[in-house]
Amino acid sequence: MSLHHPSSAASMSDRPVRTRFAPSPTGLLHIGSARAALFNWLYARKHGGTFILRVEDTDHSRNTREAEQVIFDGLHWLGLDWDEGPLKGGSYGPYYQSERNRIYEEYLARLEKNGHLYEDHGAIRFRSPREKVLVDDLVCGKIEFDLTNPITHPDITLRRPDGSWIFHFVNVVDDIEMEISHVIRGEDHLSNTPKHLELYRALRADPPHFAHTPLILNRDGSKMSKRDKGVNLGLYPEEGYAPEALRNYLCLLGWSPKDNREILDIGEITQLFELNHINRRGAAFDPDKCFWMNGQYLLQMDLARYAELAIPFLQKAGLHWEKWEYLERVLSIVKPKIKLLADLPDWVRPFFTDDFPFEEVAVEKYLTTPEAKKNLATLAKALAEVDRWEASFVETALKATATALGVKTGDLVHPARVAVSGRSIGAGLYETFEVLGKEKTLQRLIKQV
Repeated sequence: MSLHHPSSAASMSDRPVRTRFAPSPTGLLHIGSARAALFNWLYARKHGGTFILRVEDTDHSRNTREAEQVIFDGLHWLGLDWDEGPLKGGSYGPYYQSERNRIYEEYLARLEKNGHLYEDHGAIRFRSPREKVLVDDLVCGKIEFDLTNPITHPDITLRRPDGSWIFHFVNVVDDIEMEISHVIRGEDHLSNTPKHLELYRALRADPPHFAHTPLILNRDGSKMSKRDKGVNLGLYPEEGYAPEALRNYLCLLGWSPKDNREILDIGEITQLFELNHINRRGAAFDPDKCFWMNGQYLLQMDLARYAELAIPFLQKAGLHWEKWEYLERVLSIVKPKIKLLADLPDWVRPFFTDDFPFEEVAVEKYLTTPEAKKNLATLAKALAEVDRWEASFVETALKATATALGVKTGDLVHPARVAVSGRSIGAGLYETFEVLGKEKTLQRLIKQV
């Protein structure tokens, strides 16, 4: 006899869409877990459904409140708002497994009453019906699992001797109780699914649709571990990634809009997202591609959103400004140069304080010779005569000075940039002069003569 997963059954198609993300608060939020949350969120939003956050915190030895907060913070940062769960409530709670013990007891008693359980050295085990189980997966297709051999597929434990619950049991019970319609999770759970289907059948409950997504791999094809670069979602906010950029990149790890586009806003992705567009093969995580996409997002971002993301980094660096208009002007000229917002304070510090570092190599190269000092003095004198302190007029004056001195424009541009910013590279020099203002620009040029 074969147990079939009725993924196309009428009873399933009539259910409202309810997806869930069910992490364990044991440490970092893995990039693969974040993508699982994203795919569940997208599917719920696409179909006008409900996205649920459920915390699987039955492992008391490993779970911490700090790790729980990491999950909340990570989802909030990515913009994945949940409709039911911790901090939100809902009609299907509690949303912590540690608070659902009474429910598990009731379901265990139901299995025991119908003869599906037995005790084994203090543990409670589920007696497999020993059948072939057909999983009709929305991503992987139809796969038959042979569970007839107790040697290769032993009966699963539902409860340990110490009374704690096993994932397989509570996961199924919670999905039944919360009326989950679609379980979208990593392919590493695919082998668990036939065991779960046996439990659904024993509990006389309709199973949800299953969709197992490809694993996120390193570029060499190996599975990402906690030690691999890019695996910890919490590092991306610290390094200055825009959440919308990382969210976009995560969508492309296993899913494609089928038109070779890569940069799409979340509204469009939501409209296009379908489970049958998820690739079957593993998705390689490319840190360089992710970095590139972040740079593209920052470059194209409107200034108001850019400032919203930038301000926490500036404040953390102790930088202050009096007028919002000045901050906007500073950000607008450095924006094309910034690939990570964590780098922003070093680029803009000279706009907010006279206490900024000088690059030793740049000073040695551009500011130490008598000729460089003479040229800067001449430039400062010429700029002092500029009436309209705007980038175009400043540029005209500098180029005219270079011609009068018989030197290349770069022979003035490079020393002037180091003199006013301490850096050999930066925002456009003429725009930098304009934003700094005439008085401060001349002070810094003359200081190096």
